[in-house]
Amino acid sequence: MQTDKYATGRLTRRKFALAGGAAAAGALGAFAVRPTEAHAANAANASAGVAAAGGRFDLSVPSTQLIREKAPHNNTVLQSFAFDDANGHLYTIQLMQGGIRLSGESAPVSGADRAARGDMCITKLSLTGSKLGHMYVRGFGHGVSIGCEPVGATAQLWTESDANPDSGYGRAISRFAFKDGAVLDSGSSALATHRPVAGSTSNQPAVDMLNKRLLLRYRQGGEVRYRLMSLAGVTAGDYTAVYDDIPQTGVEDGEVFQGFTVLGDYVYQLTGTAYSDENGPNPPSGHGNAHVSCVDLRTGELVQRARTEAGYSLDYREPEGMAVQLTSPRRLCMGFASGARELSVYYKPQ
Repeated sequence: MQTDKYATGRLTRRKFALAGGAAAAGALGAFAVRPTEAHAANAANASAGVAAAGGRFDLSVPSTQLIREKAPHNNTVLQSFAFDDANGHLYTIQLMQGGIRLSGESAPVSGADRAARGDMCITKLSLTGSKLGHMYVRGFGHGVSIGCEPVGATAQLWTESDANPDSGYGRAISRFAFKDGAVLDSGSSALATHRPVAGSTSNQPAVDMLNKRLLLRYRQGGEVRYRLMSLAGVTAGDYTAVYDDIPQTGVEDGEVFQGFTVLGDYVYQLTGTAYSDENGPNPPSGHGNAHVSCVDLRTGELVQRARTEAGYSLDYREPEGMAVQLTSPRRLCMGFASGARELSVYYKPQ
């Protein structure tokens, strides 16, 4: 994954006030949101200490291998992944590889141009890593996060969209059905584009299917933030059911942000880089510099942070993406790219 240049420093921790009168609204400025019934209920629950469903993962629990070194459709590095827990599938997203010519393109396109345009490949896999299909999305973004919302036998996927030509990251988010062999363009009239925070950049969604919520990671005013919203509300184009909105924290200075996921009241974040050689800053003998952190979305406080050695024996190990699997017990999953552009997934049980 390319360095997420919008999240390599520690950000100031502070609680984001969601309710209040005119004085509070003035203090919120560009981040003010209109209270709704759901929003007010959540604010009341938060103040009373009532937690959303899901609980919290203990990051000190040892990790277990779920999938090791399976190849998605393109030979590029994994960016992120999501589970379809209703139908037993795994979806990965990656930048398109160079040299592919799709219908309507006059010639094959280089990998650098695909990345700059925000062209990506989505692969559908079994829970053992067998390929079941793929599709391409053009002009969407970098794939820092992907969400999956099962609707019957169909997987409705959430990704960033409307890639910024200056950075390759999405300025909006979109929801669309996975369709094997399809090519979907970000500017398509058939695609619903959502801009929950007007004027924001680097929009990246994660979905909590247990609580039917969507967590948006975005950048505005030079700050990286998280906004937790009603999934049904965002789908309908109503962005006013906001439960929490906090600045990102838990990422140390100089770290490379590699993905996030959400369950209940907590966001989990993954940072780290690929192995260097033994004489470099991140040698395999040190078992990597990957860290996982947990932040409380109600308060904006860092709850726990831990280094993970999951998958340390991979020949090339780069942390890439996070997801929650709603098994029993639930699993906090971390993705890793390995040498031959393969993906591996490890998890911490709840």
